[in-house]
Amino acid sequence: MTVGNMESAELFDGGIKGRGLRATKEISTGEVVFAEPSYSAVVFDSFASQVCHSCFRHQAQLHRCGQCKFAHYCNRTCQTACWEEHKQECQAIRKLGTVPGDKVRLAARVMWRIHKDTGVASDSQLLSVEELEDHVADLPEDHLKRIDTDVHVFLQYWSCGRTKHSLDEIAHIFGIIKCNGFTLSDQRGLKAVGVGLFPNLCLVNHDCWPNCSVVLNHGNHSATNSALHSKRRIELRALRKICEGEELTVSYVDFLDTSAERQRKLKEHFYFECTCEHCRQHIKDDLMTAAAADGPGGKPSADQVQEVTAFSQECLEKIERSLMDKDFQEVRMLCSKCLEKQKNLLADTHLHHLRVLSAAVEVLSYLRCFSEAAAYARRMVQGYTKLYHPNSAQLGIAVMRAGVTHLQAGMIEMAHELICKAYRILLVTHGPNHSVTRDLEAMRRQTEVELKLLKQDESACQVRSDAALKKHLQSSPLLLLASFHSLSGY
Repeated sequence: MTVGNMESAELFDGGIKGRGLRATKEISTGEVVFAEPSYSAVVFDSFASQVCHSCFRHQAQLHRCGQCKFAHYCNRTCQTACWEEHKQECQAIRKLGTVPGDKVRLAARVMWRIHKDTGVASDSQLLSVEELEDHVADLPEDHLKRIDTDVHVFLQYWSCGRTKHSLDEIAHIFGIIKCNGFTLSDQRGLKAVGVGLFPNLCLVNHDCWPNCSVVLNHGNHSATNSALHSKRRIELRALRKICEGEELTVSYVDFLDTSAERQRKLKEHFYFECTCEHCRQHIKDDLMTAAAADGPGGKPSADQVQEVTAFSQECLEKIERSLMDKDFQEVRMLCSKCLEKQKNLLADTHLHHLRVLSAAVEVLSYLRCFSEAAAYARRMVQGYTKLYHPNSAQLGIAVMRAGVTHLQAGMIEMAHELICKAYRILLVTHGPNHSVTRDLEAMRRQTEVELKLLKQDESACQVRSDAALKKHLQSSPLLLLASFHSLSGY
């Protein structure tokens, strides 16, 4: 579809929920409702030298802007494509003599864009950026102090001829970014590397069990002429069939929390109380806090469940500290000890159990203990499948990681089954042309070949499988990293 085309959605008044978007026609599962290029976007400070400032791809070797020495690009064509967005930033950095934080840089890019386009960038933009909600009046005092600090840094950094703006106008932009900024991932879809503002996406309201998901498409930057590049853009994709007139919704938070915890996060970060069906009826809260079914010693008592829950919470805090310290053997020991304690006491859908399993899979994959990691990954996916929406992107990524872990462990049949399942989900959430989906399709074809060979000659297949796996992982680093990306710090 054409980027910026809004024929499938329209703005409407959602009552107490405020403005929203609804479908103007029936939309099929996996269909792109609309695609939208970023109004403005920046790379996070911590990834400034690791991620291309034009296409947001994570690259091993990037070329630095020769003037400001701050912005980095894949090549000359990416730099040329981004120059219109970067040129005033480049001048401001050189004038200031230092680089402000990503929030200030994004606010400045938004303001420069407003001056360039006089608010509305195109006919397909339903509202001007200045009309978006900022919720500044709802911010607690400590948040207001941080915005005040950012505003004063902004005033030193930003310039646009003789144009001056009041402190309230600038604070309004920072409030809009705080409430509406969308986190951007790299091409592997595994790590948040930047933040952008997408005015039409900002109009899509929240639901804990949404009918749409959002994914970043990095565009095609392979042409030597930057004029032929397709823009990076978000794509709003339908998770199920959506009827004409139905409101379009996305989830602002991960579903893998109890309704009370999700509501707390939404109130703290987005300043509203969620009244969706899953929150009103506390759907799946019982699974997320469930005790195990009758075990060898019978049904666990309330005191036993309370004790292991407290122990698990303490362990998770220790695991987090050990991960920050990169003490992976300690993480492995803590996970093993906690999972043993949870055995026959917590259900396979209990949040503490799933979080320990997730940490175990990551650290064991990093330590290359793939068989052990695969066993935990299977249990984790079983729990996730009972909780997440069947077409959830989070579920798809988790299943993909489990499939890769099994492939690394040499468990071809189970790897193929998991990769096929992940592929079916990501076709809906990411589409067939996303780099993650294309990699999964290549892995699916490879495991199909290996399964056929396995039936012909298991011993000969193992030799070929090891060689093919090594070759494919070298050519597709996404899939190697998928199983332990947060530990390796790439």
